[in-house]
Amino acid sequence: MFPILRPRRLRTHPQLRRMVRETVLTTSDLIYPLFAVPGEGIAKEVKSMPGVYQLSVDKIVQEAKEVYDLGIPGIILFGIPEDKDTDATGAWHDCGIVQKAATAVKEAYQI
Repeated sequence: MFPILRPRRLRTHPQLRRMVRETVLTTSDLIYPLFAVPGEGIAKEVKSMPGVYQLSVDKIVQEAKEVYDLGIPGIILFGIPEDKDTDATGAWHDCGIVQKAATAVKEAYQI
């Protein structure tokens, strides 16, 4: 007869039961990806991801507001720099595209 024992260790305490129960996913659990590119007024669709766009900083500020209004509390910024180099200087430089976009969103919404 299998199984002889059915361990219930994951059901012994309310905290453990809460951790292993069904997962509920809501908009407050989401993070919205945004792809930042240099320039102004740019909204270039990513061909491999329909409905996803590379946006200039001014468009990212607008999109961040729309995302927040939908109940999504966070965004993640991915930068597409004008020039790439082997040291990835655009990723850590003070004037990098992600840094500009993050600063613009923070200033626009006093975060």
